[in-house]
Amino acid sequence: MSIISSQSPLSFSASSIFLPTPKSLFVSAFNPSPRTTTLLSSSKTLTLIRASSSSLPIFSFTGEKIGNALLVLKSAPPDTARAVVHRAIIAEQQNQRRGTASTLTRGEVSGGGKKPYPQKKTGRARRGSQRTPLRPGGGVIFGPKPKDWSIKINRKERRLALSTAIASAASSSDALVVEDFAHLFDARPKTKDFIAAMRRWGLDPKDKSLFLLTEVPDNVKLSCRNIGTLKMLTPRTLNLFDILDSAKLVLTKSAVDYLNSIYGEGSEKVDDEEEDEDGEQAALEAAAGREESS
Repeated sequence: MSIISSQSPLSFSASSIFLPTPKSLFVSAFNPSPRTTTLLSSSKTLTLIRASSSSLPIFSFTGEKIGNALLVLKSAPPDTARAVVHRAIIAEQQNQRRGTASTLTRGEVSGGGKKPYPQKKTGRARRGSQRTPLRPGGGVIFGPKPKDWSIKINRKERRLALSTAIASAASSSDALVVEDFAHLFDARPKTKDFIAAMRRWGLDPKDKSLFLLTEVPDNVKLSCRNIGTLKMLTPRTLNLFDILDSAKLVLTKSAVDYLNSIYGEGSEKVDDEEEDEDGEQAALEAAAGREESS
C-alpha cells in the first residue's frame, strides 16, 4: 500500500504527503498488510508503522535497464504521514537558524550622557539624550537579541519522516537506481559526460535531481558541481528538505542496501546516538562490500 497517488514530481506542492488523504487509505490503515508492524503501547492504543515496498529499475551507465532493486522502508500510516514529515521539516529548518542577530538598546549605545541642549527657552522639543531611538545612531526599540530557535524532535520520529519521504518518492516512480559510475570518472572530471549520462537515465538536467551515493569521489563531485539543479549527497548529508525539494531521486545499489539496513523493516532499534552512528558506519561498510562483490 502506497501512501501517495501518482503525483509527480515529489516536492512541497506536489507530494501527496501534503495533500488530503483519500478515505480509502484511512480504511485500509486499520486493515494492515502482512508486512505491517504493529506496536501496542501500555495504554492499549494501536500505532501502525508500515513497511512500504517498492521495486526500482536499475540502469547501467549506458542507460540500459539491467534489473530491479527492492526498497523496503518503514513509513508512517497515511493519516499521520503528513504531520510527521511536516514536524520534521520544520524542526530541520528551524534548527539551522543561528539566532545571533543582536541590536543595541538606548542603554547599550555608547555616548548620550550629556543633555544636548537646555530643557527650556530654545523653542525645540525637549530631549535628554542623543541616543534616543528617535534619532539616527540611537538605540533600537524591541530589536532582535540572541535567541535559541532549536526545536527538539525525537530521533525515531526524525528517521521515520526521512524514510517516509524516500518511500513516497519510490512509490510514485520518482526514484531509480543506477550502477556505480564513480570509476568511470577516475581519469578526469567531465561535466559534459555526466549530463549525457543523466539524459540516458531519463533525467532532465533542468529539473531538480538528488543523487544518493555511499561515497562521492572528488572527480564525480567536480563533474556535477556546475549543474545547479543537482544535489550529490551521502548518508551523512542526507536531509529531508533536499528529498522533498527534488523531482527525481537517484540511488546507487550500495545506497539501496544502506537504506534497507538503516530505515528498513528489519533495522535494529538504537537506544542512543553513539550506537546509532556505529550502526550507520557498519551499514555503509556492509553496503560497500556488497557493491564490490557484485
